[in-house]
Amino acid sequence: MVAIRLIKHASGAPGLRLLGLGPGLKPSRGLLKLSRLFEKHAFWAQGRSNKQLKQLLSASNVVVSLWRGSRMVGFGRATTDGISRAVLWDVVVAGDLQGHGLGRQVVEALLEDPKICNVEKVYLMTTFGASFYRQMGFEEPEGQKLLVRKV
Repeated sequence: MVAIRLIKHASGAPGLRLLGLGPGLKPSRGLLKLSRLFEKHAFWAQGRSNKQLKQLLSASNVVVSLWRGSRMVGFGRATTDGISRAVLWDVVVAGDLQGHGLGRQVVEALLEDPKICNVEKVYLMTTFGASFYRQMGFEEPEGQKLLVRKV
């Protein structure tokens, strides 16, 4: 089995976003591979254009990706003010590799980043992954409600 490699991208992920860089800072069509990962394994992120992917990466303070050879198999990003709040976004692992600790590896890399590790609260939203995130210390807060405004 080919080893899985975690990449911690610079804030805004310029190498991935602008040059498509992957492991070893080699051109690997990383933006296309991120799009494919979302299309196949992240129902909430399907249909995002390259322009949208570039914008969300640019606005992200922390970005990590997992690679198995030249295949992107995991991804996660976070935004934060660095003091009071952070939000984890788009945590995804390819379905054929779930259950092997890769999601935990992505989330831990996000939470351990210096921009995130000392904030007061870290938020995330999930549809089906609550039990996974509870194992990592997340809990459903009493008295808080998620509100959504659709544009």
